[in-house]
Amino acid sequence: METFESRVRAEFAPKNTFLNTASSGLLPARTVAALQDAAQMRADGRPLDPLHADVEAARAAFARLAGVPAGRVAAGSSVAAYSGLVAASLPAGAEVLTAEDDFASVVNPFHTRGDLKVRAVPLERLAESVRPGTALVAVSSVQSVDGRIADLPALRQAAREHGARTYVDVSQSAGWLPVEADAHDYTVCVGYKWLLGPHGVGFLVVPEDFEELTPILAGWVAGEAPWDSCYGPVTELAHSARRFDLPPALFSYAGARRSLELLGELGVDAVQAHDLALADRFRAGLAGLGHAPVPAPGSAIVSVPGLGHRQPELADAGIQVSHRAGNLRASFHLYNTTADVDRLLDVLVG
Repeated sequence: METFESRVRAEFAPKNTFLNTASSGLLPARTVAALQDAAQMRADGRPLDPLHADVEAARAAFARLAGVPAGRVAAGSSVAAYSGLVAASLPAGAEVLTAEDDFASVVNPFHTRGDLKVRAVPLERLAESVRPGTALVAVSSVQSVDGRIADLPALRQAAREHGARTYVDVSQSAGWLPVEADAHDYTVCVGYKWLLGPHGVGFLVVPEDFEELTPILAGWVAGEAPWDSCYGPVTELAHSARRFDLPPALFSYAGARRSLELLGELGVDAVQAHDLALADRFRAGLAGLGHAPVPAPGSAIVSVPGLGHRQPELADAGIQVSHRAGNLRASFHLYNTTADVDRLLDVLVG
């Protein structure tokens, strides 16, 4: 009988101690095979039609993970592109509320508009800072720099009370933390971190009433009949969120489909339990060493102030972590084990 561990071991065999999923996740064996097949298809000169089917399969798989119909999911490539799309829909002078030091791809497109009022507050004060006149709140569900988790229920309530929209980036949570995209107006995500996919894949969940969102990036793939929309203006945009699609990185989507299917087989709840057990083991070990991580209960990301300078030493020892804002950031995912945690602690001691 297959178990969680046996399924994972069949897909992953890292050559080092990889604790850096918050930067980019490892690719499952099935995903690597799909990427190779897609490249060979191109090399052989075969039709690429099956790769377009992979885009739709990946869209549907992400929709299941996010808990929304596939018709509300746009397929693109980056958070920055979709932040720019949402930013372009706002009227001049609109207030956008953000968290201090959130990831640049989430917040910078709102700044570059030049005519929006962008206000940043500490993450812990985000919900209480929503006020009359706030048009949009943009935030990462889990902070990249240190793993802190946003209080999304409180944010939703505050936004509802003041008539504000919410734009939530789940790139650092989707794959290990359940996603409730239906609870937000916009949910955005890249596929190369906790979703275990290649670079070049991203998704945007739009509200059912998406008419206020102008598809300024629409090309032929955004047409209701894409292959009839290749030349001249697109006369009929897709009747679903596909009108916000960007030209797909076909090879990447071939791989992303398989990665998302694996997560669906394992179940996000099981992945969450596995990841948090490892993160808590690391936190307990740090306490024994006299180190206190940034408080981020319930997060698979552990960030330790003052230890960022140890990252090169750890890399030399075959342990992959990140140096972020002076902190040592370790992130724990389904392919990690207790032995990985203990090895990291041992090197930090030594």
